[in-house]
Amino acid sequence: MSRTIRWPRLIIVTLIAAIGIAGFTSLGIWQVKRLHWKLELIERVDSRIHADPVPAPGPEAWPAITAEDDEYTRVTLTGRFLNDEEVMIYTPSDYGPADYVLTPLERDDGTIVMVNRGVVPLERAQSGDFARVEGKTTVTGLLRMSEDKGWLFSRDNNPDAQMWYRRDIGSITEAKGFERAAPYFVDAEKTGSEGWPRGGQTVVSFRNSHLSYALTWFALGVLVLSGYVLILRQELRSR
Repeated sequence: MSRTIRWPRLIIVTLIAAIGIAGFTSLGIWQVKRLHWKLELIERVDSRIHADPVPAPGPEAWPAITAEDDEYTRVTLTGRFLNDEEVMIYTPSDYGPADYVLTPLERDDGTIVMVNRGVVPLERAQSGDFARVEGKTTVTGLLRMSEDKGWLFSRDNNPDAQMWYRRDIGSITEAKGFERAAPYFVDAEKTGSEGWPRGGQTVVSFRNSHLSYALTWFALGVLVLSGYVLILRQELRSR
């Protein structure tokens, strides 16, 4: 004798399947959108870093600077390094443990732009065994946004002790008492010199796994749909 369909069970299974399929499909679509955004970002950054340098933005442009519109733009600026105000920021590097040498550059109009002159191996950095630039100089590099937020396990800057663990330009320039300081910094390009600091350390690479993530979410949606179809067929056969 055939039995009736177990409606409460089927309704619950249907709801779970609908939620699963809708959720996984939505995640897949979101990853596809992220994929297009990432490809556009890579293309935009690649065009900027290979373009001819433009003058670094002045005070009138500072309020409108954004990561999307300005970061990784190749810029040039002229001024004098305030070497007595340089800041060391620890970083792992191709040369082992090292420090970034972040030095304020004062332009003719009195504004300050922090310049990441490059890395120096940790022992050299701590002993001050690296070159400084005296007098008027011109720097070419990539415009970078301030690192206001740290990573999950990164240490917070300690302005009172003049100890810095990330390139948070706002807190650094405030602690130094610079009233007219740019909200960005410039990663100096590598020069022909093999001395220290060594510029050209900007990492311009973007992880792009969105396609594989999208395929995974869509596959899970298909898996849930297949399971639901099997259960539905079993219920219909049992009538």
